[in-house]
Amino acid sequence: MTRLRSVDLARLAGLSTQQIRNYEDAGVLPPAERTASGYRTFTELHRQALLAYRALVQGYGPVPAARIMRTLHEGDTPAALALVDAAHAALHEERGALRATGEALEALRAEPAPPPHHGASLRIGEVARLLGVRTSALRVWEAAGLIDPPRERGTRYRLYGPADVRDARIVHSLRRGGHLFAQIGPVLTELRREGGSETALRSALAARAQTLTARTRAMLAGAGRLHAYLDVVSAAGTTTGSTADGPEPSAR
Repeated sequence: MTRLRSVDLARLAGLSTQQIRNYEDAGVLPPAERTASGYRTFTELHRQALLAYRALVQGYGPVPAARIMRTLHEGDTPAALALVDAAHAALHEERGALRATGEALEALRAEPAPPPHHGASLRIGEVARLLGVRTSALRVWEAAGLIDPPRERGTRYRLYGPADVRDARIVHSLRRGGHLFAQIGPVLTELRREGGSETALRSALAARAQTLTARTRAMLAGAGRLHAYLDVVSAAGTTTGSTADGPEPSAR
């Protein structure tokens, strides 16, 4: 079996020798054997582990990727694969939330555009009359975190500025369309982030959809490399969580 030094493995991956040491210490790589003088020696198994980790990082991120590899090298393959499943489930939820936001935004576009409100701040009763709803509905939307009008000093009356009225209109329109609070909240959050521009929000949602697609492809590539590594481990007939007999690890 070909033996590799830290520097050999580092050169193969375009890394520093210190990064290789750090990866072994973190459990990203399986434990390395040591020479009589305490130097680490690596094998093809370690090279494959390194390739799997670096591929996982691209789609799953460095922290989840390290956790997956560390769990695998601790000898718990089912738990490591469960982490992979959890990452894919989280991505699925993120994609679903993005889709719901897009659908709510399209429903909002179908609504007739209201006249913009540029005047002085309005009290809750005035906003209720403007929208044709009860004041209790506005209070429910506020309690749900959808709107947050500031309070007047002293009287503590709610004061709805132009942005607050816009948000209340959006909630009213989407509620009439049957959208749930959980679907409306992201629309408002994104609109505020984009300065209240629906056009900018659509562009942001499209860009995020492209990002999710790229992440999905990267995760598939990472999972494929992890699968190949598991085959190498099985073929080697080794337990990745075991350490070879030898001297105590050193900094070499």
